[in-house]
Amino acid sequence: MYPVETQSEQFFSLIDRAKFTEFGLKYNFASITTIKEFQERVPVVTYEEHYPWIERVMRGEKNILWPSEINWFSKSSGTTNSRSKFIPVSEESLEECNYRGGKDMLTLYFDNKIDSQLFDGKSISIGGSLHPNPFNTPAMTGDISAIITRNMPKWAEMFRIPPPEIALLERWEDKMERMIEICSKENVTGIAGVPTWTVVLIESIVERMGAKNALEVWPNFEVFFHGAVSFTPYRSLFRDRLFPSDKVNYFETYNASEGFFAIQDDFALQDQMLLMLDYGVFYEFLPVEEWEKEFPKALTLDEVELEKSYAMVISTNGGLWRYKIGDTVKFTSKYPFRIKITGRTKHFINAFGEELMVENADQALTVAAANAKVDLKEYTAGPVYMDSDSKGGHEWIIECSQLPENCDQFIEILDNKLREVNSDYDAKRQNDIALVKPKVHFVASGTFYTWMEKRGKLGGQHKVPRLSNSREYLEEILEIIK
Repeated sequence: MYPVETQSEQFFSLIDRAKFTEFGLKYNFASITTIKEFQERVPVVTYEEHYPWIERVMRGEKNILWPSEINWFSKSSGTTNSRSKFIPVSEESLEECNYRGGKDMLTLYFDNKIDSQLFDGKSISIGGSLHPNPFNTPAMTGDISAIITRNMPKWAEMFRIPPPEIALLERWEDKMERMIEICSKENVTGIAGVPTWTVVLIESIVERMGAKNALEVWPNFEVFFHGAVSFTPYRSLFRDRLFPSDKVNYFETYNASEGFFAIQDDFALQDQMLLMLDYGVFYEFLPVEEWEKEFPKALTLDEVELEKSYAMVISTNGGLWRYKIGDTVKFTSKYPFRIKITGRTKHFINAFGEELMVENADQALTVAAANAKVDLKEYTAGPVYMDSDSKGGHEWIIECSQLPENCDQFIEILDNKLREVNSDYDAKRQNDIALVKPKVHFVASGTFYTWMEKRGKLGGQHKVPRLSNSREYLEEILEIIK
């Protein structure tokens, strides 16, 4: 009811609890009386800049970033960095953020569907695995879903499958085989997970059971709680092929390695989520023009504007302070504050000034796939650099449920829609001034799975990087399909 005041309370609670940590003493949290003072005193940081502090916590030092003992570290999927990222997970962040988020997710879902029979069956949760902390073996690292699974409240375990000993298996192929065996025999009413790996599991179960779709296996299925990546490219695949029924619901969450941030609160507001303001997280937002500045000016909740992209900056009850999470969002409403994820600060193509964002790509591909009557499964794209003989452009690798009947028409629609939703791209495409029409490779089903397997990034919250300003991902996949 009082969002700005709630965020202010979260801020002062955080710095008060951390004022005697080494970080709090360095920046004299005890003397801070306003948010502005905090912003002037504490720098906005990337993971690499914050890592020296995190490493000390991982080595077992106490009272460094947060006063309570930290024995869990969430391992990032690392899609924007080849080096793994380890995020401290305190008891407070588990209880006040992750578990509260799970309870609120269910509450908001039941508020939208008062006749829900979700608890009449079981819900599938697809998670990662755990490993010893390389610096301090009593502590553990792993995907945030694995950490939550290991610490799951008893009441929640009653309604989920598979059991923890299977959910936490390290080898993805072994986990999948056991999950197929168990989940195909249960009355599954819901799934929570990343769309990428959920598709792999569902398609495997449908094939194993000789069914036409997942509803033949689970006739009482009613909801997919999804997150981590945009659902836009997957929506038709789920609604038309996997769960062909208007009775199946889709509910979005924003649950990252760093915390649980937002939840869809209305079935009608597709892709929009309510920003959760009392989870021990203080939010700031960087306008696009501030992203690359050495000393960026961040906005607080009361300063944001609608329909503008911002990079998220968070301070948390796990010991992250003015940390650039890497995600970009835009506000779709105020009072209440709802957001839509628009991409990643490092997931875009701007080799020629076109500033193509993931949101643009999702919109254009969804239209092209719908026109071609195919289901989009995965994609990635990057630049084709100019040389003395040719102009620049974009190269796409797209995996669909089947090859479009008219590939040229698909590309034409993709290009036209990108021009419609992105004026910078349109300007560069005028008369092929700087950009020529996109080059597209349509690849066989399973290509992206093979690529992710080669990278050691199967399962959990690992994500296919959608756009890149380099050709690294393109070249790796092109090598596979030669």
